[in-house]
Amino acid sequence: MSFDSLGLSEPLVRAVNELGYTSPTPIQTQAIPAVLNGGDLLAGAQTGTGKTAGFTLPILQRLHSMPAVATGAGKRAVRALILTPTRELAAQVEESVRAYGKYLKLKSTVMFGGVGINPQIGALKSGVDIVVATPGRLLDHMQQKTIDLSHLEILVLDEADRMLDMGFIHDIKRVLAKLPPKRQNLLFSATFSDEIKTLADSLLDSPALIEVARRNTTAETVAQKIHPVDRDKKRELLTHLIKQHNWFQVLVFTRTKHGANRLAEQLTKDGISALAIHGNKSQSARTRALAEFKDGTLQVLVATDIAARGIDIDQLPHVVNFDLPNVPEDYVHRIGRTGRAGATGEAVSLVCVDELQLLKDIEKLIKRPVPQEVIAGFEPDPTAKPEPILRRGQGGGGGGRSPRQSQGAPKRDGAASAKPAQRSTQRPSNGQQKPQGAKPAGNGAQPRRDGQRHDDRPRAVAHESAAAQHAPRKPQSSNPGALLGGGKPRNDAPRGGQPSRSGQRGR
Repeated sequence: MSFDSLGLSEPLVRAVNELGYTSPTPIQTQAIPAVLNGGDLLAGAQTGTGKTAGFTLPILQRLHSMPAVATGAGKRAVRALILTPTRELAAQVEESVRAYGKYLKLKSTVMFGGVGINPQIGALKSGVDIVVATPGRLLDHMQQKTIDLSHLEILVLDEADRMLDMGFIHDIKRVLAKLPPKRQNLLFSATFSDEIKTLADSLLDSPALIEVARRNTTAETVAQKIHPVDRDKKRELLTHLIKQHNWFQVLVFTRTKHGANRLAEQLTKDGISALAIHGNKSQSARTRALAEFKDGTLQVLVATDIAARGIDIDQLPHVVNFDLPNVPEDYVHRIGRTGRAGATGEAVSLVCVDELQLLKDIEKLIKRPVPQEVIAGFEPDPTAKPEPILRRGQGGGGGGRSPRQSQGAPKRDGAASAKPAQRSTQRPSNGQQKPQGAKPAGNGAQPRRDGQRHDDRPRAVAHESAAAQHAPRKPQSSNPGALLGGGKPRNDAPRGGQPSRSGQRGR
């Protein structure tokens, strides 16, 4: 099947062919005709299967074929809005819009925080057809009345599950309340959850349903492997693997921003070019690191989960989980950075005794055990005892350790008796930003899961996600990390059990 057989116009097909794409992926084969029909759509597919082209191509086609509505000032009206959870993903999607629409007379712009707002205001004043935005910066424009969405025809929620995990449900509702009721709604998600179904029920009108892969599954083109290792030997093992196998373009995920910074510094001292990317980095630093990584001049990019869905690199060969994620779904998103669009890739996880329960939860989610291989010279100590995992703050080796905390951070946007606090301009000594008035991480306040706060949101208070309250349960008789050895993971779950995940993340 070819792209022109899907009903796309000649200018779009020409642009796609020039980019080297000849045959549509399964999600594109089903999504493009569905979007062209003008109805609502709920689409699920594994990350890396071409979802972006699945909605950008038919949106460009529809806007090109339908007459534009001029505003009272005679400029172009915003006709399509694409919301994404992260800056990197927003930039990536808007780049695709421009690439696919290069032969069409349609204008697009991207808006996110961390950069000046005035150039974005200037682009809006000149008139654009398509806006790609993060929720926080879009709300900034809406509050300043610098964007007019009264003529909107198409709304896309891209990576909707990620936006809910990051606590954007309240922002999404605020945006939806200002949009014209008659419009086409498209919801794309790498995974489905009860929260996604609830959002879809409230947003979509008799949607077409597309699901080209089993839910929460990993791509068959990704070879997964576990290397059991002691927590204080992870960095040495990573250096050993990179040098022994001569790896280049290695994307490494850590649990915390501090851990990402420290690991990048240690790798650099080991003679491996590495940079860290996370929410505390300036946008210019994040953009520069991504550019160097994409063009191959940077050997290792160390990232927190904020980058898990914002990095799209053709033929990325290696993903390494230096720390396992606290939420098993994030494992799927992380390793989905490799093995994209049919290419093969390798995903390696360095797992210490502290992470046995996290590994068990991941294997339960993906419905398969991950093969384990002990590297000679890095055999884990069978007598090692597990320590509670710190989600934020100190330590580099395994991401830092501290007792798990209980919930208690304030909520935002309609939470009972929770008054939004202003963001403090001061930063703690460890480089992490704390909201003014929030309790320090301790026995009374659950810190947010690193990488999940979206720092584009205005005047937000970071409040807790139940996804981040992932607490190990008492291990069953079958140990998924048999080779890892060690004692029994502690059950440090907050009293009262896990709260609902819906809309809980504040930033």
